[in-house]
Amino acid sequence: MGQSASRQPAVVLDGFSFLECPRWHDGRLWVSDFYTGTVVAVDERGGREVVAEVPGQPSGLGFRPDGRLLVVSMRDHRVLVRDEAGRLAEHADLSGVVSGVLNDMVVDDHGRAWVGNFGFDLMGGAPVRYTTLTRVDADGSVAVAAEDLGFPNGMVIMPGGVLVVAETFAGRLTAFDIGGDGELSGRRVWAQFGQTPRTDDVGEVLQRLEVAPDGICADAEGAIWVADALHNRVLRVEEGGRILDEINAGTGVFACMLGGDDGRTLFLCAAPSFAEHERRPVREAQLLAVRVEVPHAGLP
Repeated sequence: MGQSASRQPAVVLDGFSFLECPRWHDGRLWVSDFYTGTVVAVDERGGREVVAEVPGQPSGLGFRPDGRLLVVSMRDHRVLVRDEAGRLAEHADLSGVVSGVLNDMVVDDHGRAWVGNFGFDLMGGAPVRYTTLTRVDADGSVAVAAEDLGFPNGMVIMPGGVLVVAETFAGRLTAFDIGGDGELSGRRVWAQFGQTPRTDDVGEVLQRLEVAPDGICADAEGAIWVADALHNRVLRVEEGGRILDEINAGTGVFACMLGGDDGRTLFLCAAPSFAEHERRPVREAQLLAVRVEVPHAGLP
């Protein structure tokens, strides 16, 4: 698939450790930088502001209906809330219901959040273990929302109220219907990329995955952009799994988000690799951007 010069992602900012979970909000892109422990807001001119400091390592981001930011604090298994003055407080403690460090998050229009977790010690080389998705209600109460997920990662809520979860180590996107009480039902495969690896060896899984879906975002035609964490690209996918478009970034891409004033700027969180021991000591991560035709829709 060819790629014109206008489709080459451009560098918006660089000098980060490892960027994840970008969210377009109030005219800026908000994004977590794992190993500096900061959440940064970036405007389209390249200005940046540190909007939160999260010693427990920030990941998933989302906004409550009142505009306050929720932040996943990965290593201490908490979701934090940021007030207007920029102070952080505990919103929910998930330590009693998760088996690994926390991961990405999506927040709905009622202030409910769905939070993934690794399920096993990925960076330490432990065997792959499937895990749960956790729901955090607006009052901070916690419940297991779904089980047996292969590294639940990026999530979107489609305009029709369907939650789609990227299962990175299963090579698929999985959908659920969201009930009025926040309960999930109707679990189904939204898109399958090749065969799901049937092994608990991390190295073998990474070799066998045709696509490793990481961060995702939705557009106004019902398609989903998928950051493929293993193959230096983002894919635009329709329900059923057909790939509609592909953009090669020339480097690793671990999350994506449609934003900008017209919702047609696709922001990419890029780095040479995802391994913590490689990323933590250096500042090689970049925020990239490329223009696309179909604007943002859904949440986040």
